[in-house]
Amino acid sequence: MNLRRLVMREIFHRKTNFFLALLGAALAIVCVLATLAAMRSFELNSDALIAKMEADTQKEMKQLEDDIRKTMKGLGFNIYIFPKDQDMSEVYDQGYASKTMPEEYATILANSKIVTVNHLLPSLTQKLEWPEKKRNVILIGVRGEVPLAHRDPKSPLIDPVKKGELVLGYELHRSLGLKLGDELMFKGKSFKLSKAYQERGSKDDITIWMNLTECQELLGKKGLINAIQALECNCATLDRLGEIRAELMQILPNTQITETGSTALARAESRTKAKATAQKQIATAKQHRKQASAERERFAGVLLPIVLLFAMAWIAMLAFMNVRERVTEIGVLRAIGVSSKIILTAFLSRAVVAGLLGASLGAVFFAVIYPLLKERFFHGITLGEVISVSECAWLLLAAPFLAAVSAWLPSLMAAQKDPADVLRYD
Repeated sequence: MNLRRLVMREIFHRKTNFFLALLGAALAIVCVLATLAAMRSFELNSDALIAKMEADTQKEMKQLEDDIRKTMKGLGFNIYIFPKDQDMSEVYDQGYASKTMPEEYATILANSKIVTVNHLLPSLTQKLEWPEKKRNVILIGVRGEVPLAHRDPKSPLIDPVKKGELVLGYELHRSLGLKLGDELMFKGKSFKLSKAYQERGSKDDITIWMNLTECQELLGKKGLINAIQALECNCATLDRLGEIRAELMQILPNTQITETGSTALARAESRTKAKATAQKQIATAKQHRKQASAERERFAGVLLPIVLLFAMAWIAMLAFMNVRERVTEIGVLRAIGVSSKIILTAFLSRAVVAGLLGASLGAVFFAVIYPLLKERFFHGITLGEVISVSECAWLLLAAPFLAAVSAWLPSLMAAQKDPADVLRYD
């Protein structure tokens, strides 16, 4: 008897049994595809959310750091570079260095590859008498900040003083009744009052700021300065001052570096806290995602084997029922010369066809209903992003194989039936 014809008759003679086997395979494939799609869509969606969170956090952190940087600029310079032979007790006592160093030190520093400081401001400071007003003042000669050659220009912490102009502290312009635009004489030279500071409650209130070149000429210290002020920018390390000193001393060995601790500490803590907070939020989100993904994988690891075992048991049960109901027919086939091998192949072929058709129908059904469920259950991710063509192909190949395995024992029992025993009572 022709095998193909035997398989077709076997299928059509037991339509209900075959349909139930096909349905079992289809439902198993739908469950597998739905589980895979749910896991993949969750991972893709959570990855997208974390990526967006990282991008938003980076943006917010950058904005926060910019805001902190702007706020901390108000604290002023916190790194001071003095001549190496300067007695620091003298600086702490009178507020400025009596020793001097070449102004070109600032240019040398700016042209180097420094990374720990920026906003370099050379200055020349000296306490003296304002002879025309009979007042003791602190004269500070400043120029524009020296830009670092390897960095983008930054907005200055302090505006340069133009030649022929003076900037006065609060106590000086208040007590002398001076106004912006007034002409002033200082050590025999005429200047215009270009700016007057508000009260600061410090020595700045009795300070006069002058263009550095004019200050050097008045004091007879052409090309000299007694300090370079800078702003620390490496705020994320424990030994900030140690790093700054190590770097700057290689460039300017004939100097010494000090730091005003309070402003540096405030700046460092603010930036470090901002960065730590952002990193903690991202790490927490990633940890939650990892835990949720692990839970889903564990659930899928339990669900999928159960679904597959149930489908295989369902097909095996239907195969046993089919064999039991067709004992007489099997006996007749054996009696007329159909070999056990053909009977075994026929029953297994029936299972393979059921598995293949069921898997195909299940895959088509899932592809049809997926767009309807995409937004609600799969985070709006397309089917092609969660299930690949190769995975579908492997499932279509695995389904008939598992169906054949499930039907193997019942088919073997049918093939081994002795026609004499089967037909003895019929």
